Amino acid sequence: MIFDLDSTPPDIGFPETRLAETDPNGLLAIGGDLSSERLVNAYRRGIFPWFSKGQPILWWSPAPRMVLFADEFHLSRSLRKTLRRQPFDVSLNQAFEQTISACAAPRDQDGGTWLLPEMIESYAALHAAGIAHSIEVWHHDELVGGLYGIALGHIFFGESMFSRRNDASKIALVLLVELARRRPFEMIDCQVYTEHLARLGAREIGRDRFEEILETSVNKKAAPLSPMVRFPIANLENAT
Repeated sequence: MIFDLDSTPPDIGFPETRLAETDPNGLLAIGGDLSSERLVNAYRRGIFPWFSKGQPILWWSPAPRMVLFADEFHLSRSLRKTLRRQPFDVSLNQAFEQTISACAAPRDQDGGTWLLPEMIESYAALHAAGIAHSIEVWHHDELVGGLYGIALGHIFFGESMFSRRNDASKIALVLLVELARRRPFEMIDCQVYTEHLARLGAREIGRDRFEEILETSVNKKAAPLSPMVRFPIANLENAT
């Protein structure tokens, strides 16, 4: 059974995640809205929206869950060379709307994207509230890669990344891993399995383990993620 959220207030209404569908994996609920209150309520429970143009809002909690623990991040030899040699800079929260818009750019011939204008508007509101964050990768004054996601307590919920030059999105992830070690973020949620993330050290864990970490970490007090102006990526090598 897929639950209908249209008649529920944004601060409550999500069903138990164990009731999510297995096919398609993780589909839990439909409808509702993308208000900041509902989104934060969803992420605190490991639920996220994902839908395409013409669909109602779809809410997901897949199992198993793809996650990255900072100490398990794999920095390949080629990526280490990129950190040493390429003329890139990185920054934090310097160009959120540019980054999410780049993540929304169509990546196939059909021109489809799941990051619809109403999604971008909702995450921009979370960014203004200090909850959504972006990491940017620059080549001179050109934004060539980045990622964005949600930070709650000691958990970072990764949403999307993009790359316009080789390794640019990986460089953004390197900075996120360093931030995870400093804050600390006890877990980076990557949502679903991809080979790309697996090569970087992410792995799948079961729903029970994922929600156990959520329960102990998502409500912990944490200092705000303050913006970081651009600095050379070579500085990241010594931190990884």
